[in-house]
Amino acid sequence: MPPVIFVPAMRTGYRLQLLLSRSEIAEAVRRLAVEIRKDYRDKNPMLVGVLRGGFVFLADLVRELDIPLSVDFAGVESYRGTESTGRVRVTHGVGLPIRGKDVLVVEDIVDTGRTTSHLLKYLRSKGPASLKLCALLDKPSRREVEVHIDYLGFTVPDRFLVGYGLDIDQGHRHHPVIYVLDEGG
Repeated sequence: MPPVIFVPAMRTGYRLQLLLSRSEIAEAVRRLAVEIRKDYRDKNPMLVGVLRGGFVFLADLVRELDIPLSVDFAGVESYRGTESTGRVRVTHGVGLPIRGKDVLVVEDIVDTGRTTSHLLKYLRSKGPASLKLCALLDKPSRREVEVHIDYLGFTVPDRFLVGYGLDIDQGHRHHPVIYVLDEGG
């Protein structure tokens, strides 16, 4: 576990406690890429990055994969601030055809499972040959809808996380590490 480091959070009134360092994240991305390369070695997968939080993870993963692939994005929304609204909606559908393709969804975090489940159902309706899920982070303690994660980076505690693409009201995505939002700050 990395040492506890507190960084003043800009414009939020929160403090940030380091959860995952750059090197820990990079090692997980490399490990996931090895697993994915093995499973997709004879295929040309389509990676679907989940907007907005998953874009940093997707970019790093694509560079590590070094296999023929295509990339598209899907946007799904269910949060306002630190709270889930309980309603899920697709805000940006995939633009490329996925019928008959091997699709790998690349997600930053699986929390309640509602958002991810909704997205997987949407993509399944488009007729892919296969559909798998790669998530950097999993928060199973909050799970309300069961979701199978085929490739997983880390299991994390039930705390609100920011950095490495994860945000709070669009802030803190730029951090190269993952922080726990400390509301006691």
